[in-house]
Amino acid sequence: MKLDLLKNQWLEIVFEGRNKKYGAYDLRKSITKSTVRSFIIGTMVFALLVSIPTIMRMIPDASDDATIDTKITAVKLPPKKEKPKDPNLPPPPPPAPKVDQVKFVKPVVAKADEVVEEIAEVKDLKDKNIGKEAIKGNPDAELTVDMPTGHGTEAVVEEDNTVYNTAGIEVKPEYPGGIEKFYAFVQKNYQMPDEEGLRGKVYVTFVVEKDGSLTDIKVLRDIGYGTGKEAIRVLKATPKWNPGEQNGKKVRCTYSLPISLQSAE
Repeated sequence: MKLDLLKNQWLEIVFEGRNKKYGAYDLRKSITKSTVRSFIIGTMVFALLVSIPTIMRMIPDASDDATIDTKITAVKLPPKKEKPKDPNLPPPPPPAPKVDQVKFVKPVVAKADEVVEEIAEVKDLKDKNIGKEAIKGNPDAELTVDMPTGHGTEAVVEEDNTVYNTAGIEVKPEYPGGIEKFYAFVQKNYQMPDEEGLRGKVYVTFVVEKDGSLTDIKVLRDIGYGTGKEAIRVLKATPKWNPGEQNGKKVRCTYSLPISLQSAE
């Protein structure tokens, strides 16, 4: 007997003498219908996906029918308003007077009979400007000076604002009376924070100006509790220092130093 797997005849042979109420029998009995149904649905979905590009090309594009209807209108801009002249501005200087100008002729060696242009002599060039062509000036014109007058041979001295380093300067800045006097001033005026066992160093840097005042005071490192801020306050209150000197002139100079702190026990 020849069996067809697409039909249910083989189920009767397989389940002969077995419990046909078992779920496997019903599942295998309906598998043929499910397989055919799945095949048909899959074929339809595949055909739909393949035909989507063709359907999209058949749909007319709405943007092709749109027409542009724009009316261009010429707008006349108002004339530019001239700014009123400031009465406080000085009037423009008058034009410079015309000065006699003699045409400069390049020297060319030529035969005497070939010279067709009059050559100016040295006496004719005295008190004259040399130009491309001869121009007659106005001797009665008013003389004006456009450039401001100078100061003759007076030397111009430029101020040296370079900030020098204490390592390479001839005369180093110094606190009046020496560094020991400076530390004595700090010890007298520095207010330690109310913190037991506080000990360490505050490193500061500043610029000693030409007049001896201290500027650009910075704290490089402190030990906390406001010690750096207090160091800046004390440095601002110090008397003026003796400024540094370079080439016999007072100059600005940087200065760095540590301030040792130790709270009372």
